[in-house]
Amino acid sequence: MADETIGIVGAGIVGLATAREIALRRPGTRVVVLEKEHEVAVHQTGHNSGVVHAGIYYAPGSLKADLCVRGVGILREYCQDRGLPYDEIGKLVVAVRQDELGRMDSLYERARNNHVPELRKISREEIKELEPHAGGIAALHSPRTAITDYPAIAREFAKDIEASGGEVRLGFPVTSITDVPGGIEVASGQLRVRVDRLILCAGLHSDAVAKLAQDKREPKIIPFRGEYMLLKPDRTNLVRGLIYPVPDPRYPFLGVHFTPRVDGTVEVGPNAVLALAREGYRLSRFSLKDLAGLAAYPGAWKMAAQHWRTGIKEYRGSLSAKAFMKDAKLYVPGVGVSDVVRGGAGVRAQALDPDGTLVDDFRIHQMGRITAVRNAPSPAATASMAIAEHIVGAVFDTPSAH
Repeated sequence: MADETIGIVGAGIVGLATAREIALRRPGTRVVVLEKEHEVAVHQTGHNSGVVHAGIYYAPGSLKADLCVRGVGILREYCQDRGLPYDEIGKLVVAVRQDELGRMDSLYERARNNHVPELRKISREEIKELEPHAGGIAALHSPRTAITDYPAIAREFAKDIEASGGEVRLGFPVTSITDVPGGIEVASGQLRVRVDRLILCAGLHSDAVAKLAQDKREPKIIPFRGEYMLLKPDRTNLVRGLIYPVPDPRYPFLGVHFTPRVDGTVEVGPNAVLALAREGYRLSRFSLKDLAGLAAYPGAWKMAAQHWRTGIKEYRGSLSAKAFMKDAKLYVPGVGVSDVVRGGAGVRAQALDPDGTLVDDFRIHQMGRITAVRNAPSPAATASMAIAEHIVGAVFDTPSAH
């Protein structure tokens, strides 16, 4: 129905892209975005590294792979149309040990199946031509991998929504979601908003908000903090493009890498440590409620039993700059502790199944009139406009009756 009201919970880049897609695809539909913060893109979008991924890492046929490859093209076009930063600085995925070469070859085949443009294998000598200060014995070179400014893109999406007659309502933390005749009532304390359909894009709080909508308990969100170092301004010339390790297939994290930003800074990181609060951007931040929820979830204990050694290693990097830079020096050998300062941190909303498995792909639940995005990790920002197409297609192709 063209005169429907569609609610979206969450004004991160996925929620805003989805609201924008609805407003553009279905003229006459009223769209209202409900966000607990007082500005958009505060959490995962606002702490994003700014990388536009080309689709190297993701299993062919997965939602991640399909939506990332589709998303890159439309995001590039959007940035160019709006005069937003989009710089194809290229990426090296570098093998530093002989035992990584097999994994690198597998990654190459995966990327080819995902149609990553212009990807090629390069030698030690070719690495030096592209990155004179880099180490490594071989690498994959992805020249079309780019960097951008995701908070700026999110703000532009919000402008598009409002220009189309929609609303981005800030300072609206959702406290209840209730079925009412012919629709859904979303409350924030005493405030009420009635919508015909509701899409939940709540990021770090996606499981908690989905629970309000009577969705099932799993997967649960486990917050992982990723901490960064910054190269000092007089050392940023050591890195030209993105320099990444060959990832460990057991984990959805990509390891410590070098990331030039559109503002001219260069980040080193992130590590991946369990955060003690969903919004635990600092080591000192903790939430008893979040910790109690974590302790009560069987999957958290199973995850800890499988990965405790890796967890201890990652925490060492939080406490010691020397430990943090140990891995980084493998990729740019001339960089040491004296070349960096502590930078910022982000928190990744990592979905976890009851058996302790870290959920790798996007996961979206459909419950009649309500759609819940339960897992949207990296490359969600890259793929945001394609994820929006996917969600909107699912919402309006699915019968609304419970």
